[in-house]
Amino acid sequence: MQSKHFAVSLQINMGRILAIDYGAKRTGLAVTDPLQIIANGLTTVETAKLVPFLQDYLQKEQVERIIVGLPKQMNGQESDNMKNIVPFVNRMKKLYPNLPIEYHDERFTSVLAHRVMLDSGIGKKARQNKALVDEISATIILQSYMESKKF
Repeated sequence: MQSKHFAVSLQINMGRILAIDYGAKRTGLAVTDPLQIIANGLTTVETAKLVPFLQDYLQKEQVERIIVGLPKQMNGQESDNMKNIVPFVNRMKKLYPNLPIEYHDERFTSVLAHRVMLDSGIGKKARQNKALVDEISATIILQSYMESKKF
């Protein structure tokens, strides 16, 4: 009797999670892999060009949710940048009503980004690259969000 082998293909359709470290001039972006296992820096975009960049990215990639860094001061109060972030988030919610958008505390991300850069041996000139700091900050926000959702 011949044995028959059947190949079973399991395809998991998960979207990426996109994190945004929104700044007045530049915005850092990070994204997970499609299986939402690893957080990676994506890029840094001039904030004035952020919405068109995201529209293009969201057409090309399946994104399950967006995480926006919630800037808080040490006393827990929202920082001044919230006056810029709220209109951006509201605009994205109108453009993508079915895409969940959440805030996640971003306190200490810039400090941690600088520490990551120091620990990784990145040279002084690269550490002064604010765009790189923003991208690493977005990655830290995303990683923190992912860790907070693990059971």
